[in-house]
Amino acid sequence: MNIPISILDLARVTEGSTIADSFADCVSTAQAAERLGYNRVWYAEHHNMASVASSATSVLIAHIAAQTKTIRLGSGGVMLPNHSPLTIAEQFGTLATLHPGRIDLGLGRAPGGDRNVIRALRKDAGAAAQRFPNDVVELMSLLAKPENAAVDVGVRAIPGEGTEVPVWILGSSLFGAQLAAHLGLPYAFASHFAPQMLREAAETYRRDFQPSQYLDKPYFMMACNVVAADTEFEAKFHFTTLLQAFIGIITNTRGLIPAPVEGFQVPPELRPHVEAMLACSAVGTGEQVAEQMDAFKRELKPDEMILSMPFYDQAARVRSMEMVAELNGLT
Repeated sequence: MNIPISILDLARVTEGSTIADSFADCVSTAQAAERLGYNRVWYAEHHNMASVASSATSVLIAHIAAQTKTIRLGSGGVMLPNHSPLTIAEQFGTLATLHPGRIDLGLGRAPGGDRNVIRALRKDAGAAAQRFPNDVVELMSLLAKPENAAVDVGVRAIPGEGTEVPVWILGSSLFGAQLAAHLGLPYAFASHFAPQMLREAAETYRRDFQPSQYLDKPYFMMACNVVAADTEFEAKFHFTTLLQAFIGIITNTRGLIPAPVEGFQVPPELRPHVEAMLACSAVGTGEQVAEQMDAFKRELKPDEMILSMPFYDQAARVRSMEMVAELNGLT
């Protein structure tokens, strides 16, 4: 079952490297994705995390877009409660004007950080989250042609107005599924780290979807961690990087992205939690990964999959991308 396949790039900062190295790897990943036939590459807004360098998401997208030619690029996502709709409309309107037909705007309602981040952003997190649906409508109105705007914001986004940048709703709960369905927008589920409500969210979105000027039928994208390598042993070795990173999240001992460790074992007391978080993962040889991805496709019937390839080594990531592209009919 061949469907569009995309890449989620978290601009990971690895042990022994610099943020500049991370950005260079982002360029390499996007150029490889373009060459191999992937549909899009997205970058996520996170704050106060030493291992993630995509906090200034629109700036990073601009950098990558200038060094690629055809592949779609976007946010997966911009955390809209951190910003005014006008600011995001102007930023992504600028991107869409510079790179027409290539820019996506995925929106989430989480802050992308902890309480200290919320305080540093000078935001009232509770009020901002409650405003999220109205802010999404306002943002889309700022990006629309004036005659198609759902609400009169009272100002114009210049640039932005008339660019009609495609807007996606992102989420890991039923809230995002319900909002995307109500607004008739495409929906992407963050199953690469929070798969618990994946099936229910997909069902809710499809059941409640209301056709709109943007979509006439649901368009559902699921995320998946993928680690493909020439041997199963090598793939499991590389996967220990993500295992260590998730243990750091669970135990609140986060740091830079760690190097893989041969023979690494998740502590027994943490294993159920880690396995639950990583339920949407495909690890092994190219053929094994293709089989595991096909199982997700059969069960969830996504219209598109977006893959997080959490490698420590960039050459291994590109090799994984090549194998997945070949076995999914992208090349």
